[in-house]
Amino acid sequence: MPETHPAFDAFVATIAALRAPDGCPWDREQTHLSIASHMIEEAYEAVDALEAGDVRHLREELGDVLLQVVLQCQIAADAGEFTIDDVCRDIDEKMIRRHPHVFGDAAAQDANEVLDLWDKVKLTERAAASETASCDASLLESVPKSFPALMQAQKLSRKAASVGFDWQDIDEVRDKVFEEMAELQAAYAAVPTSSDGKVSKEEGGAFVRSVEAELGDALFSMVNVGRKMGLDAEAALRATCEKFRRRWAFMEGAAAGMDIPIDHMDQAQLEELWDAAKLAGL
Repeated sequence: MPETHPAFDAFVATIAALRAPDGCPWDREQTHLSIASHMIEEAYEAVDALEAGDVRHLREELGDVLLQVVLQCQIAADAGEFTIDDVCRDIDEKMIRRHPHVFGDAAAQDANEVLDLWDKVKLTERAAASETASCDASLLESVPKSFPALMQAQKLSRKAASVGFDWQDIDEVRDKVFEEMAELQAAYAAVPTSSDGKVSKEEGGAFVRSVEAELGDALFSMVNVGRKMGLDAEAALRATCEKFRRRWAFMEGAAAGMDIPIDHMDQAQLEELWDAAKLAGL
């Protein structure tokens, strides 16, 4: 491993020059909030490259993520808040503190035990922080509400599980899924419809909200099935979305080959193309 990182230092200097009085007008105008959305966009683009296995593209996208980090740090440095060195120092200390099985005398035999240990260390950190705070912070406070819902569900349930609020095994979670699906079906069956089978806006509003609530409960319980199996629900659904894209592209291509616009096909024709896409291994 290299002991120095001259390319990183040169990049930090480049960003500082862009923010200097004689630098770039656009870069000088930016604030923490004005470029906040860029952080999310670049992170998702990096994940796309990761999932595509495109190493060359990943290298570029990680550079874009790094740009957001260094630029935010330079904005903070200009305001006298903190520097890139402070950020590096803090995360280095945190990684050492949260890996006592590597840098201390704790033991962890597998990835699941590491996650359990990680949560215990974070609980200790939270307790220490609350001693100097005016009130105790919630265990779930560190899970951003801006996260995608599936990611929130997985992280919220894992944090609750770290203090013992959890199902004993995956069979119990599976039973919970069946229970929630039954409640979803019951809520759906109770929605009043008109003679043409459509939901009545006047009478159905509260019932539809009930279905929505039960759907959320069912999804939350399914996320916990994945958590118990060591699976990432967000990644699983992204993979299914990608599979759907591939199959739909196949269907559009097949429809074009038949010289029939896909939106002119009936349900039976669409199902036939869908089955063909599955048989093609997509």
